[in-house]
Amino acid sequence: MMKMTMRWYGPDDGVTLQNIAQVPGMTGIVSALHDLKPGEILTVEHLEERKKLIESLGLQWLVIESIPVHESIKLGKPERDQLIENYARSIRNMGKVGIPVLCYNFMPVFDWTRTNLAMPNADGSTALSFAQSDLIKIDLSRGTGDLPGWGDSYTVEDLNQLLADYKQVDDAKLFENLAYFLQKIVPVAEESGVLMAIHPDDPPWSIFGLPRIVRNAATLQALLDVVDNPHNGLTFCTGSLGASEENDLPAMVRQFGHRINFVHARNVKRTSSHDFHESKHPSEFGSVNMFEVVRALHDVGFTGPIRPDHGRMIWDETGRAGYGLYDRALGATYLCGLMEAVEHLS
Repeated sequence: MMKMTMRWYGPDDGVTLQNIAQVPGMTGIVSALHDLKPGEILTVEHLEERKKLIESLGLQWLVIESIPVHESIKLGKPERDQLIENYARSIRNMGKVGIPVLCYNFMPVFDWTRTNLAMPNADGSTALSFAQSDLIKIDLSRGTGDLPGWGDSYTVEDLNQLLADYKQVDDAKLFENLAYFLQKIVPVAEESGVLMAIHPDDPPWSIFGLPRIVRNAATLQALLDVVDNPHNGLTFCTGSLGASEENDLPAMVRQFGHRINFVHARNVKRTSSHDFHESKHPSEFGSVNMFEVVRALHDVGFTGPIRPDHGRMIWDETGRAGYGLYDRALGATYLCGLMEAVEHLS
């Protein structure tokens, strides 16, 4: 059986470990040391402290999401070798404390991006959404203040310098830099017993003119071919990949099942080729056939960690956008029902 998990942002998270432990079927936690800056090293002491806290509630720390990849690695700058060595030391320390999966991404400058963190739904809930027409109105020359979810992540000067640096990096160059990173890191992950799980670009197309290289079946296959090793694997995110109508998710699960090390399971409703909003988890409310995705995961023998991803804000809950308790708990129990169904049908 797949291992049901939930993202937890640490002791300051408004959703507590005790809340998560009460969700039916919940066995594991996806977390990270969120005060760690890109390039810094995860220490055994800090990992063990966090792991002990998680295990005190009868849960397992199954995934680190994530250890940020420094922009200098993505850009291929001279200092990347030292930064990659720091990254390798973090992976070795993960192995020492027995955390089996590392979810990471290679998205330039921005992680997952939405243009509205509280799109109102007719039922009174709110959801994350992306509209291309709103994205092109954002003026990055003023910093990231107009970009929901990013706030003051970069100073104006730092952001302008990064964007200038990336003008010299196209998809091919970014992929070359990813390949360099993987060739150095995957052997360390294998030695440490850690499964790497790259997260797709979210959304899976270029934003602000930046390159995107983890977005469809062809790009996933290319990065897996760089190092043909199960420790070089995927986070299969149904929301990220499902935002593009070109992606047949059940078929992609069957194609890459032996290299899927972690699953983010959520639904999105596509409203045009580059517009979508996040919906209730069940298939009928979005553009992703969640039953067929779960059935495909079962058929390929996936038994790793899976988590409900972003949820709506419902029942007047407030907190971190996409990461409230109630809708993610509903999503987890729905996914548990799907898993039980496909088990009985097999």
